[in-house]
Amino acid sequence: MLALIQRDLKIRGYVVGQFPNRPLWIALAALLAAGRANDASRINDFSGAIFYVALTVWAYEEAVHGVNGFRKTLGVVALGLIVVGFSRAIG
Repeated sequence: MLALIQRDLKIRGYVVGQFPNRPLWIALAALLAAGRANDASRINDFSGAIFYVALTVWAYEEAVHGVNGFRKTLGVVALGLIVVGFSRAIG
């Protein structure tokens, strides 16, 4: 069963999906923690920060070390969206 989960999702031999790596798991866990926390709590702020850092690490890894052009483009687009979201939050 675990072997089925760890296989890459391929379309015509082109990898378009993979089992989530460590930074993506951390980002998903932080997102869930932030969703369960009170909006005004420190846990919500801390979870949100962890989410963005982990997601940024994941996007960077995809952009630099992606297995193909699709995955590298996905990382670059995600990095761009993170920068836009961050600039809106602080601006």
